[in-house]
Amino acid sequence: MYKILIADDEQKIREVLREYAEFEGHEVEEAVDGMQVVELMKSNTFDIIIMDIMMPRLDGFSACKEVRKFSSTPVLMLSARGEEYDKLFGFEMGADDYVVKPFSPKEVLARVHAIIKRNQTQVAQNDTIIYEGLEINFTARDVKVDGEKVGLTPKEYDLLFYLVRNKNIALSRNKLLEAVWGYDFFGDDRTIDTHIKMLRNNLGEYRKYIVTLRGMGYKFEV
Repeated sequence: MYKILIADDEQKIREVLREYAEFEGHEVEEAVDGMQVVELMKSNTFDIIIMDIMMPRLDGFSACKEVRKFSSTPVLMLSARGEEYDKLFGFEMGADDYVVKPFSPKEVLARVHAIIKRNQTQVAQNDTIIYEGLEINFTARDVKVDGEKVGLTPKEYDLLFYLVRNKNIALSRNKLLEAVWGYDFFGDDRTIDTHIKMLRNNLGEYRKYIVTLRGMGYKFEV
């Protein structure tokens, strides 16, 4: 049983998703705007947030960004628009997946299960790896650059950790999509490129370890 926060200003959508989620035995709380999402996240623990983008007071993108300042809880974004820009921007804000309206409630719940399963089955490693001034702690999900902690989005952490765990191995974009986002993710190569760009920006001079393999993908080379 999961504890799910459903945020949408459309009551009908909240009701439908709640019905399906509770039918599966999950506990559900609701929010009608992004401000409520942030407030609830500060005082509660959820396994996942299902959140619409277009909401009053504080939109889903902004709410996701605020939540990411203090929580790594997975976020599944909902939107009436399917433009690639919206999807990429959502990932930049820290979203884990994206569903376009109108959607099947069964699909949404299937994605919820997949997202949570991926988060729960990530391999924990109790060691810290150091490459010059780049320090990576897998268990604590901490990354430090020259002693300063770097704030990465959940997917940036996952992507970096996967690259490091497979250091010196050439990884195609499709392989990275499957490993980090899962087989159920409906994305394209540019999703990987966008996250690699953001990750490199955060790593500063140690971006040099992430090597581009032209026409294929990337590898963490040491």
